[in-house]
Amino acid sequence: MDMNLPPVEELRRVDAELARLDARRVELLARRAWLLGVLYAPAGRPAVPPFPGVAPRPETSPRGAQNVLLTLGGTLLAVAALAFTLVSWGSMGIAGRSAVLLAVTSAALAAPAVLLRRGLGSTAEAVGALGLVLTVLDAYALHRVALPGTDGLGYTAVASAVLAGVWGGYGGLLRGLRLPLPAAVVAAQLPLPLGALAAGGGPAVVAWAAVLTAAADVLVLGRPLRGEVRITAGVSAGVLTAWALLTGAGLSLTDPWTGAPLLLGCAALCLYAARAARPAAWALALVAGLALVAAVAGPVRAALPPEWAVPVYVVCGLALAALWRPVRAGWIPEAVRGGFGLAGGVVAALGVLWALPPVLVGLLGPADRSAGLWSGSHAAPVLADYPATAALVLLLGAVAAATAGGPWGRWGAVALGWSLLMALPVALELPYAAGIAVRLVATAAALGLAARPGGPAHERPEPARGPAPARPEGAWGASWTPVTAGPVVPVAPGALLAWTGLAAGTASAVSALLLALDVRAATFGVLGVLLALFTAVAVLGGGAVRETAAGAAVLAAAGLVGAGAAAAGLPAATAGLVLLLVPAGTAALAVRVRSVAAEATGVAVGALALALTVPRPAVLALALALGGVIAAATALRAERRRAASWTAGALFLAAAWVRLAVWGVTVPEAYTLPVTVPALVVGLLRRRRDPAASSWAAYGPGLAVTLVPSLAAVWSDPHWARPLLLGTGALAVTLLGARFRLQAPLVLGGTALVLVAAHELAPYVVQLVGALPRWLPPAAAGLLLLAVGATYERRLREARALRERLARMR
Repeated sequence: MDMNLPPVEELRRVDAELARLDARRVELLARRAWLLGVLYAPAGRPAVPPFPGVAPRPETSPRGAQNVLLTLGGTLLAVAALAFTLVSWGSMGIAGRSAVLLAVTSAALAAPAVLLRRGLGSTAEAVGALGLVLTVLDAYALHRVALPGTDGLGYTAVASAVLAGVWGGYGGLLRGLRLPLPAAVVAAQLPLPLGALAAGGGPAVVAWAAVLTAAADVLVLGRPLRGEVRITAGVSAGVLTAWALLTGAGLSLTDPWTGAPLLLGCAALCLYAARAARPAAWALALVAGLALVAAVAGPVRAALPPEWAVPVYVVCGLALAALWRPVRAGWIPEAVRGGFGLAGGVVAALGVLWALPPVLVGLLGPADRSAGLWSGSHAAPVLADYPATAALVLLLGAVAAATAGGPWGRWGAVALGWSLLMALPVALELPYAAGIAVRLVATAAALGLAARPGGPAHERPEPARGPAPARPEGAWGASWTPVTAGPVVPVAPGALLAWTGLAAGTASAVSALLLALDVRAATFGVLGVLLALFTAVAVLGGGAVRETAAGAAVLAAAGLVGAGAAAAGLPAATAGLVLLLVPAGTAALAVRVRSVAAEATGVAVGALALALTVPRPAVLALALALGGVIAAATALRAERRRAASWTAGALFLAAAWVRLAVWGVTVPEAYTLPVTVPALVVGLLRRRRDPAASSWAAYGPGLAVTLVPSLAAVWSDPHWARPLLLGTGALAVTLLGARFRLQAPLVLGGTALVLVAAHELAPYVVQLVGALPRWLPPAAAGLLLLAVGATYERRLREARALRERLARMR
C-alpha cells in the first residue's frame, strides 16, 4: 500500500479493503455450509446451493409434519369407523358386521405392539387411539344388537367401567403408548355418577358419587405415575368436586341437613388432596374452609330467624379464621391455616359488604333536604328492609380485625368501628338527637385517632430490611410464600391510621352537620363541637393532617358566623360583611400560628363574603375596603408582604371604583388617578432602591393608566377644561422627563401633548384647508419633499442624535 498518500485518502482505501474482505468471508462461509450439506445429506435428497449470504430455513420440523399426518390419518379412520357403524349398519348381516368390527378393532389394538418394536412410536400412538375409538363403537354395537332393551344410563355406566379397565390394562401392557392410561382415567369418571342417575338417585346421591370418584382420582395423584395420568386425574377430580360443591351449596340453602354432610365430604377430600398437590395446598384449603363454613352455618341458619342468617355465616367464618392464630401449635399445617384464614376472611368480607347499605344511608341520608333549613321536620331514611343485625356484623368484623393485629388489622378495626357508629342510627332507628350524638361520637373518635401521638408528624420510618429467609418445607409444603429480593419498605401504620381517621372524621362531621340543619339549636351545637374538634386536631396533629384540620376548623367557624347571621335575620349583603370576621380572624391568628390551609380557607371565605355583597354596590364597596384592610394587615408579615400588598392595593382600588360608581361619577380621571398616584410612588421608591431600573418599568404603567383614558375622553369632549388640564399635565410630565432625563415620561408626556394640541387645532386646520385653493396642498407637499430631500443627510444625522439621546435616558 502506498504510504505516501494523504491520511484521508489512505483511510478511505483501508476501509474499502476491509469491506471487500468481509464480503469475501461471508461468501466463503455460505459455500462451506453448502458443501457440508452435500457431504452429509441423505441419499436421494438434492443439494441446492444457497443464495449468497442466505441460509435456507425449513418452515416445519420433520417430527411436526409426521405428527400432523398421523393425527389426520387417525382422525379420518375414526370418522370412517363411526360412519360405518352408525350409517352403513343396515347393509350387512349381524355376523358380517360383528366380524368386521371385531377384526378391525383387534388389528388396531394389536398393531401398536409391532410398531413400537420397530421404533415407530408416533404411528403406534395414532393407531392405538384409533383402537380406543373402535372399542367405544364396539360397546355401542353390543348395546344395539345384543342388549337393546337395557337402560341407556345403566349400560353406559357399566360400559364405561369395562372400558376403563380394558384401557388401563392395555396401557399397562404397552407402556410405550401415552394415551390409553389417561383415557382410562377419563372413562373411570362416569360409572358411579351415571350409575347413581340410573338408580334414580337425587342430586345429593349423584353428588356423593362424584365425590367418591374424585377421591379415587386423588388416590391416583398420590401414586408415582406418568405426568399425563396425574394431570388427567387432577383435572377430573377438580371438575367433579366443583360439581359436588355447587350441589352441596344449593342444598345448604334449601335442605341444610342434606347439604351439610356433602359439603363436609368435599372439605375432607380437598384437605386430603392438599397432601398430593402441595403447590396448591393453600387454594385447596381455601375451598375446604368455605365448604366447612357453609356446612356448619347452614343448619344453624335454618334454626334461627332470617335476619340472623348473615351473622351466623360471619361467626362461622371468623371461627375458622381463628385457626390461623395458633401458629406454634403445629397440629394444623401452615398452608391449611393460611387457606382457612383466607376463607374466613372472604366470608367476613362478604358479610361486611352485606352490612354496608345502612352505613351509606347513615352517612348520606341527611343530604336529602326534602324540607327547608331549620324546618324541624326530619326525612326518614329510605332502606330496603335491612335488619338491625347488620350492626352486629360490623361489630364482629371490627373485633376480628382488632384481634388480628398488625397495621392492616388496626386499620380494618378503625374503618369497621367507624362504619358501625354510622350504621347504628339507621339500623336501630335511633331518635333525632341520638343520631346526631352518635355521628359526633364517630367524628370525635376518628379525629382523635388522627391527632394521637405517633402519627405522621411523630413517626420515624423503620430501617429497610433484607429479604426474609425461606422456610424449609414440611410434609404439607409448610410455606408457599414467595421470597422477594431487595429491601422491604414498611408501611407507616401511624400515617395510615391518621389519614383514615381524618377522612372518616370529616365524612361523619359533614353527615352530622347536614342532619343538624333541620333544627336551629342543633346547627349551632354541632358547629361548635366541630370547631372544637378540628381545632384540637390542628393543635395536636402534625404535617398534612394538621393543615387539613386547620382548614376544616376555619370552615366550621365560618359556618357558625353564617348561622348566626341567618338566625339574626340579616340580609345576604349584611351577612357577607359579618362573614369577613372569619378572614380577619385567620389573619390575626396567622401572626402566632402558621397554617397555609387556614389562611387559604380564610381567603376563600372572604371571597364568598364579597360575593354575597354584590347585589348591593354600596355594601360591596365597604366590604372591599375591609378586605383591603385585612390584606394590608397581612402584608406586615415579611413572608406574605408581596402577595398581600398587591391584594390590598387591588381591593382598595376596587372599593374606590365601586364607591365612585355608586355616586354616579363618570369622569375617567376619578378612576384612573387613584391608580396612577400609588403606582408613581411605588416607581419612585423602586428607582431609589435600584437606580438602574428602567423608567418604563417604574413610571410607564402609572402614567399610561391616566393618560390613555384621558386622551380617549378628550377627543369626544366638546368643552375646553379637560384638554387644558390634560395638556398642562402632559406638559409637566414632559418637562420632568427632560429635566431628569427619563425616557418614559418624556415620550408619554410629549405624545399626549402633541395629540391634545392636534385635537385643539384640528377645527382650524380643517377651516383653513377648506378656504385654500385645491392646488395649494399638493404644491406645499411637493415643496416640503424637495426641502427634506435637499437636507436629508443633515436631518438624518440630527434624527440619529435625537435617538441616541433618548436611548441614554432611563
